[in-house]
Amino acid sequence: MIRINEIKLSLDEDESVLAEKAAKILKLNKKYISSLTVYKKSVDARDKDDIHFSYSVDVEISLDEKQITAKCKSPKVSLAKPYVYEIPENKRKSKYRPVIAGFGPAGMLAGIILAEAGLKPIILERGKDIDSRRRDVNEFWTKRRLNEESNVQFGEGGAGTFSDGKLTTGIKSPFIRKVLQELYEAGAPEEILYSSKPHIGTDRLETVVKNIRKKIERLGGEVRLESRLDRLIVYNGFIQGITYSKNGKSIDIEADSVIMAIGHSARDTVEMLYNSGVNIIQKPFSVGARIEHPQKLINNAQYGRFADHPKLGAADYKLSCHGLHERGAYTFCMCPGGTVVAAASEKEGVIVNGMSNLARDGENANSALLVGIETCDFPSEHPLAGIYYQREIEHRAFELAGGNYKAPAQLVGDFLAGKKSSEIGNVKPTCPTGVTLTNLDECLPSKVSATMKSAIVQMDKKLHGFNLYDAVLTAPETRSSSSVRILRDEFCQCNIRGVYPCGEGAGYAGGIVSAAVDGIKCAHAVLSDEH
Repeated sequence: MIRINEIKLSLDEDESVLAEKAAKILKLNKKYISSLTVYKKSVDARDKDDIHFSYSVDVEISLDEKQITAKCKSPKVSLAKPYVYEIPENKRKSKYRPVIAGFGPAGMLAGIILAEAGLKPIILERGKDIDSRRRDVNEFWTKRRLNEESNVQFGEGGAGTFSDGKLTTGIKSPFIRKVLQELYEAGAPEEILYSSKPHIGTDRLETVVKNIRKKIERLGGEVRLESRLDRLIVYNGFIQGITYSKNGKSIDIEADSVIMAIGHSARDTVEMLYNSGVNIIQKPFSVGARIEHPQKLINNAQYGRFADHPKLGAADYKLSCHGLHERGAYTFCMCPGGTVVAAASEKEGVIVNGMSNLARDGENANSALLVGIETCDFPSEHPLAGIYYQREIEHRAFELAGGNYKAPAQLVGDFLAGKKSSEIGNVKPTCPTGVTLTNLDECLPSKVSATMKSAIVQMDKKLHGFNLYDAVLTAPETRSSSSVRILRDEFCQCNIRGVYPCGEGAGYAGGIVSAAVDGIKCAHAVLSDEH
């Protein structure tokens, strides 16, 4: 197979011309190309007068590929092998089924691997199935009645289910391809296999997580919903089993391998692990707010005169800068044509996130605008101090917005001027529980709000209109990542042998793909353990 990079197509060219362009680069007749597959597709918008698509393609030809590759002498051309995932040898001798706590991206992929290996994993998920969970989330969004066990954070699919389903990641791993293939086979759009900025969309994610559960069950695994992990049963430093609760009953399972894919919001579970003697340390995290602009403004800023071209769709952005107090500020999880999400999981706390449907056709664009919080900012040296700090901010936001799960919000212009907002402008906030206009300086840590103000001004120089007066800030965003790291060794086990801290909640991932990849790593570690 031959890979050809950087094939340029104008916005008005059809993909059918790719074969012809590939043949030209290879210096051969198109008739010798037997197959062509798009490997990567991206929008190149660096030159606003020449916005185009850039492709990488894989071709198979009926000639000697090595010879043709050498003969064409192009830096764009190389030989490539198709990715094939190979499950490691199962070296386990244990009679017990492995247990996975959590059915988010990490837990789902760990479950798939262990089920494919024939180990029939038992997966515990404290929340409900996706259909029941959707009803509970809608009840919260429309009537502000929070179910602490079934919400945006907890339930089948994990927190990522009520997000953009964004699959971009900064990590490099061969397992990324395995993750994308599993998601595609479960119902995600085919474009995730080649888009440079893949996303599934909240509306499609619900089908995907159902199908992953069904696959695990077909392979002999078991997903026990509404089953909350309550206790580790430990003897002599080794895991012997776990206790979980379901329908008010406590149930014990004998187990010698437990993958802890608990997510970043299972704070009670983290406290249980800490009290059980698991080694946990503080970890930096970020705090900020969601910023909403008209999607048309973002399209115009990014695409100029091509903004309305039907092939481009809703534009996105990714911005960063160094603000005040030597702190970095950056945008995160940008949701084109999306909405702000009320994402609370604890009583008397407010947090926000963002999501988009697959079509990304909403009127607003939103993104987290975040500022780094270092461990020296935590209120104490206690390993869980970051959790307590997050909770304090969320409780303060709850009180500031009226104590009814509305979110505190402020116009960007008023935020920069340091004055309370009194009325909404042209940008209508999308937070489904509603917002209360206020002064976010009373909600966010002072260093965070000061850095955000500096960053908004600087980011406007990179994306014109970012400091739009009527743009809306909705706060707080506190759970972009975990504030703890559960220590593990090179075998992915913590100090209690047989316990595998995994994914975002354990401090080893930051997003759907990286969490899923970590789930694969931990599943491999279980397979490699010869006990």
